[in-house]
Amino acid sequence: MLERFRTRLASVDALPQLAVLGLLSGLMAGAVIVAFRLLVENVQGGLLPGGDIEAYEKLPLLVRFLLPALGGLAIGVLFQYLGRSGSVQVGVVHVLERLAHHQGHLPLRNLALQFVSAAMSIISGHSVGREGPGVHLGSASGSLLGQWLHLPNNSIRTLVACGAAASIAASFNTPLAGVIFSMEVILMEYTIAGFTPVILAAVSATALTRFVFGADPAFGAPPLELGSLLELPYLMLMGVLIGALAAVFIGSTQRVAEASSHIPVWKRMTLAGVVTGVIALWVPEIMGIGYDTVNQSLLGEIGMGLLFTIVAFKIIATTVGLGLGLPGSLIGPTLVVGAAAGGALGHIAAMIFPGEVASPGFYAMLGMGAMMGATLQAPLAALMALLELTANPNIILPGMLAVVISCMTSSHLFGRESVFLTLLKARGLDYRSNPVTQSLRRVGVASVLNTSFAVSPARISLAAADAALDSQPLWIAVTANTDDANTNPLAHEPVCLLLAADLARYLSANPQIDPSFIDLLEIPAQREKVACITTQATLQQALETMNTAGVDALCVTHHANTTRRVMGIVTRKTVESHYRD
Repeated sequence: MLERFRTRLASVDALPQLAVLGLLSGLMAGAVIVAFRLLVENVQGGLLPGGDIEAYEKLPLLVRFLLPALGGLAIGVLFQYLGRSGSVQVGVVHVLERLAHHQGHLPLRNLALQFVSAAMSIISGHSVGREGPGVHLGSASGSLLGQWLHLPNNSIRTLVACGAAASIAASFNTPLAGVIFSMEVILMEYTIAGFTPVILAAVSATALTRFVFGADPAFGAPPLELGSLLELPYLMLMGVLIGALAAVFIGSTQRVAEASSHIPVWKRMTLAGVVTGVIALWVPEIMGIGYDTVNQSLLGEIGMGLLFTIVAFKIIATTVGLGLGLPGSLIGPTLVVGAAAGGALGHIAAMIFPGEVASPGFYAMLGMGAMMGATLQAPLAALMALLELTANPNIILPGMLAVVISCMTSSHLFGRESVFLTLLKARGLDYRSNPVTQSLRRVGVASVLNTSFAVSPARISLAAADAALDSQPLWIAVTANTDDANTNPLAHEPVCLLLAADLARYLSANPQIDPSFIDLLEIPAQREKVACITTQATLQQALETMNTAGVDALCVTHHANTTRRVMGIVTRKTVESHYRD
């Protein structure tokens, strides 16, 4: 039954099976996120004054410096000695890398390191969020579920997306935004087969986290609304300014990452902690996740001067920290920067048009969505997050305008890609999201393999040749004859494919051949060089294997079979006909 389940999942439209897996991966990811939040918030509650998990501003000056500095040192030591001298990667960029180059196989070791190091980073007051680590933890949960069940790689990719959606939904209490984020930022495509399991994963994770943390929105904003349609031109200007701010944010993070790549990891992390500590001496609002600062901005409780200060130093602390490699999210900091920038622009609007415009808190809401959308280049995910985070439907119309303008400003005026793709390319990698590649990633070889074949050693008898032809196969998979065939797994690996019709013609044309000896590698026939690939592979992997090996056909072998038992044949023509159709 499990083998049939796996084979069905290799198809592009295995919705019932993916739905079940989506629910399971959502519950797994939700449980991991709940554990992560409980760890961080319980430690913060015991560490910070009054048990307030955001009260970094109330810490003494010396503690505000030492906490991130020592935290950075501890994280650096952890990565240096447990992370194989810094080679272990974490975060959203790591998830994208594994999707692009490793078929979504995320290691358990990296998950454990992300869990511990991100908790240390947030608790020690660095300018990072919990959403990026959550995406890694959730995506790895879905990926490991698929790996443990030996599912085909096309379905493991979907489970990674399910885990990412579940993590955003659980972190923010925003199930719809989690779904859109997963499709727009992680998979970078929208498909019906992808939506269904991802939605179920987001629902199951949200239900679990609401059971633990409640169903209240992340931010307690009042029901604000646009003062007048005459504000729309000013909103367009705000979109341009915040889009430019996002471009600066992306470019600064990229430059820091590239400039520091040669520095030992423990030195980088320590430097990030020292920079955060120095800034926190004067602007403690930059410490931690910063949701309290966002709430105060939405309520209009922060003056214009302090808002501009928070914008400037939050960007510095975040770009330096994340550029130097601190484990944490940039999504939370973009919300803080966006809320502060929007609130400041709202104060300016109130000065220019007194009594005729919406409150600064309303502009702070719009700023959050605009900054998040422009930084991630995910306008729909940002808009949905804005709607669910504030529970304010009045935000939709002006939010659409501000988010789209900011995204276009960052991408077209300043030429910036998503911050995640930018950091991925800074590592010398690319996501490879062209339509052909995306199409081939959705299908497993197990769903298209040709099972009309027989397996035969190269040197056989006439009786064995007749037996191989009895089932009227299309191909004969020819294996090598070796003396250690019973002990060497590679002895059973096909070395070429022979057209069965050519063998039949040879036998009928040569009735006087030696009945005890036929060499399938010597008879006149059409033969194809062949390589092997497992049933877990996608059509993308099949095409890459053919190109690398210089062959036009593959023998598909069982994923767990050490003797390389052939399950079917896939040819280049089969792969090409799939994406052409």
